[in-house]
Amino acid sequence: MPREDEKRAGNAGKRSPGTGGLDRPESIDWSGLAHSEKFQRLLRAKRRFIIPAMIIFVLYYFALPLLVGYARPMMEKRVLGAINVAYLFALSQFLMAWIVAALYVRAAAKFDRMAQEVLQERK
Repeated sequence: MPREDEKRAGNAGKRSPGTGGLDRPESIDWSGLAHSEKFQRLLRAKRRFIIPAMIIFVLYYFALPLLVGYARPMMEKRVLGAINVAYLFALSQFLMAWIVAALYVRAAAKFDRMAQEVLQERK
């Protein structure tokens, strides 16, 4: 059953669940949208961020077990009391995860602006 505000706006039945109250587009040329220059620019921008960030993070993540296994004397060096390089490296991975997340949040704002431009072009 349409809500009262939908009846007044003449949008009865046009709202999609989970869209935050946005009207559902009647028809979209998805193929045309996917081939538009702005959409291609958005995909390139996302790839330029996501692929290097993922590679750096995965290499950093797997560096700990590799270094513990193959550079054990270096990783066993005590830095502060009982804390050694391996512990510091392991703890730094939490910091690295937060840094990557913060950088992505910043990049996502740019991606959102670009996506809005793509949607504006569609209209």
